[in-house]
Amino acid sequence: MPELPEVETVRRGIAPHLVGEKIDRMIIRQRQLRWPISRTLPGAVANQCVHTVGRRAKYLLIELDDGHLIWHLGMSGSLRILQNLPTPGTHDHVDVCLKRGATLRFRDPRRFGSLHWTCVDPLRHRLLKNLGPEPLGEEFSGEWLYARSRGRSGAVKNFLMDSKIVVGLGNIYASEALFEAGISPVRAAGRIGLDRYRRLAEVAKTILGQAIKAGGTTLRDFTKAEGEPGYFAQELQVYGRAGEACSRCGEPVRSRIIGQRSSFYCPQCQN
Repeated sequence: MPELPEVETVRRGIAPHLVGEKIDRMIIRQRQLRWPISRTLPGAVANQCVHTVGRRAKYLLIELDDGHLIWHLGMSGSLRILQNLPTPGTHDHVDVCLKRGATLRFRDPRRFGSLHWTCVDPLRHRLLKNLGPEPLGEEFSGEWLYARSRGRSGAVKNFLMDSKIVVGLGNIYASEALFEAGISPVRAAGRIGLDRYRRLAEVAKTILGQAIKAGGTTLRDFTKAEGEPGYFAQELQVYGRAGEACSRCGEPVRSRIIGQRSSFYCPQCQN
């Protein structure tokens, strides 16, 4: 599944091609995504101008004259800007055709993505209104994590992946941040002190920032239909490296299921 850095990179990739453009029409070939796309959506967005392309958590927010598109890529979705529109494939579910000829195409093989329309503040939408702070924003801090972890006996890995606590720290980046902070993923969230949470928030910001920077400089071309959906290779310290030697101490990296997700950690460096 695309995580926050991938979604932010998608936003940066498509925004220059959309902002200032007017929508000619929207073509929906498959309405049945995670939630059905409204039948009235094509009529609602036709002839509207794109003003901004923003992001909240893993949702893209495309601001038009009279409302916002709220777009989630799901587990396998991708967005591309196409000039010479190729014949749509089986999984090409939505086209947003612009007046000047370019098309934003949404491809989603697993159909876990979603597309919504709202005429009010998108941050009040049911999918967004209860989300925690952005991990790169000022509100997210060690103090924030410490205050909200008091009395929690569950694993800190699950705590970090709770979108009401902080958005965008998915499985990969939660594992990496905990490694950099030297915190075991199974340690009870309520038994971690303020100083360690300060360190955790600091390294989480650094890791996500580096991932976004890497995506912006090494990713694919958003104007080619055959491009990959938005993932990029990054130097990961523990995620996906079970059995390999820890880069710090040489102890084999371990994997265990926490909250139904595979978690990777070094038993020597994290406690």
